[in-house]
Amino acid sequence: MSKQYIKIAEAIAYLQKHIQDQPDLNQVADHVNLSPFHFQKLFTEWAGVSPKQFLQYLSIEYAKNILLTTSSTLFDTAHETGLSSTSRLHDLFVTIEGMTPGEYKNGGKNLMIQYSIQECIFGRYLIASTTKGVCQLSFFDENESDMIAELHKNWYSASIKPGTDIFQEKIIHFFKKGHSTEQIKLHLKGTFFQLKVWEALLKIPEGCLCSYQKIAGHIDKPKASRAVGSAIGSNPVAYIVPCHRVIKNMGIIGEYRWGSIRKKAMIAREASQKTYKLNINR
Repeated sequence: MSKQYIKIAEAIAYLQKHIQDQPDLNQVADHVNLSPFHFQKLFTEWAGVSPKQFLQYLSIEYAKNILLTTSSTLFDTAHETGLSSTSRLHDLFVTIEGMTPGEYKNGGKNLMIQYSIQECIFGRYLIASTTKGVCQLSFFDENESDMIAELHKNWYSASIKPGTDIFQEKIIHFFKKGHSTEQIKLHLKGTFFQLKVWEALLKIPEGCLCSYQKIAGHIDKPKASRAVGSAIGSNPVAYIVPCHRVIKNMGIIGEYRWGSIRKKAMIAREASQKTYKLNINR
């Protein structure tokens, strides 16, 4: 899957760079060194739609429309847009437990952490867990040793070793199947404010987008957009805590700690999958 994602990422980057030129299938396929037939097949299998349709979901106009038409009661309607309790990951299936003040302060002293390197449709990732839940999920493109070093830096007092457990397995299964019927537990290191922001992110339905201001308003801190942005940027668990669904008011997707192309891939794939589900349910 990692090699597949690399090709998809190259195609997305090319489409974004040449959006004004509206490149055709042959041009994009040639850029990623695939035949038009194989590229169309690969891309459609990955995204569920053609490259041209996918490009529409990456446009600022599309993002603006989603922000403008999203209900003001977004956080109270986790089941809107066709979500059901067995179809996709949302706030009812993810629970966050914060580290104790002692664990937070001393870098995880007395904590046992296991980690493994996995692959999914968005590339390779490191996943780590304590005895209470997943504490880190980080995507990367090249050197896994850098990710392991980062884990040790974040948890400098913890006992860290390779391994998997039931918490990791549930997320691995989610990425493979695209849905979850079991509760996923996270054990996160963050301040009270950060935990509130991350919990708010869990309530953004798949295929929807939200602004930093709306998140700030939801946690009753309407003037704290900048602080909310910092908390979102420090989210330790990629995708499961969906910080990729937060963009700027102007419709600009913005940066992402695991790569802006990856964020665009996540947003556009979710949008295309949502559209596909709505169409087949008609």
